Amino acid sequence: MKYDDYSDEELLRLYREDRDGQIPDYLLEKYKGLVRKKARAVFLAGGDVDDLIQEGMIGLFKAIRDYQEDRQASFATFAGLCIDRQLYHAVQKSNRLKNLPLNTYISLTGEDDLVAGLSRTSDNPEAIVIAREEQKDLERQIEKILSPMEKKVLSRYLSGENYAQIGEALEKPVKSIDNTIQRIRRKVRLLS
Repeated sequence: MKYDDYSDEELLRLYREDRDGQIPDYLLEKYKGLVRKKARAVFLAGGDVDDLIQEGMIGLFKAIRDYQEDRQASFATFAGLCIDRQLYHAVQKSNRLKNLPLNTYISLTGEDDLVAGLSRTSDNPEAIVIAREEQKDLERQIEKILSPMEKKVLSRYLSGENYAQIGEALEKPVKSIDNTIQRIRRKVRLLS
């Protein structure tokens, strides 16, 4: 069976009818880039991008498990929401742990999906405004401290490209890209 010939919704219907165990694997692989992009848009102090990617993949798996075609939303839209929700819960869970001020996240792309989720659950509008201002201030500080090369690498990294793709596009070795990303992380950690 060639899965590329079917829409996501058709594949999920086939999965529920036949229980073809390879369909979830195909969809997990297909949407892995979206998970990476959303996970990289969130910075969790004391956390790791891989941890957030894993949380996002859990959200994607829940989307595959729970998608209902009669709800009038495409699978891609539903999957995006499930991934965002899982990342938000990971951040929220981290914030409940010790060192609350140290365990905050920062959007590195300006995407406010998780901030919007936070604002829906917070009862304190003043805290929301302050948090958004702090986020914008941090983004401006990051913009100031990064070199032009670091800005290019960060932009491509946050758009979901892997080290090899970034290196090829910028004509740099993969190791150089890895070093640049590590430098960016160190600089951002010093700001937060």
